[in-house]
Amino acid sequence: MYRDRVEAGKELAQRLLKYKGEDLVVLAIPRGGVVVAKEVADTLGATMDLIIPRKIGAPSNKELAIGAVVDKDNVILDRDLVARLDVSDDYLKREIETQVDEISRRRLMYMGSSKESDLKDKVAILVDDGLATGSTAKAAIKLVRSRSPKKLVVAIPVGPKNTVQSLEGQADEVICLDSPAGFYAVGQVYEDFEQVTDDEVVVILRSLKRSA
Repeated sequence: MYRDRVEAGKELAQRLLKYKGEDLVVLAIPRGGVVVAKEVADTLGATMDLIIPRKIGAPSNKELAIGAVVDKDNVILDRDLVARLDVSDDYLKREIETQVDEISRRRLMYMGSSKESDLKDKVAILVDDGLATGSTAKAAIKLVRSRSPKKLVVAIPVGPKNTVQSLEGQADEVICLDSPAGFYAVGQVYEDFEQVTDDEVVVILRSLKRSA
């Protein structure tokens, strides 16, 4: 059990110390992942940037993920679920466009005009506060892979074993601190799992820029 995301980030950073001194970038998945990733970036003395995946919700239930997207070229779909729900191509196209626009809006809000980090031949460490289905992480991995890093590491405090295993074939290394046998939600391993606000994300990112 972690007191909060800060404590989880500090523990995760200790598992990543072997990468200290490498040419690396820590990539946070907002919003909760930003708090965890800051501790990792601080400990490793690394640059931090964002990857912003968005869930693609089902037509009748937006909370049910039928896929995820990080940009128009990197989309992950659960084809079996899409077929079972008879989701139309038109719906998918509209929903992907909507989420891509939202990703652009969020990046501008969080990062301003800052350019995306160059990942070519670097160690890319993708960090979130935890995973459930892994659909957004898979979309993020696809994007990071397209930028030709030397190595791609996924680092999370918690996730179900089946999700972690599904990522092991897509990343070079997956570090997960805790996979509870009775996993039901990411928040179960946190005493404090209050939602992180957009304002908190902006404050964290600005503090990193001042210390850079």
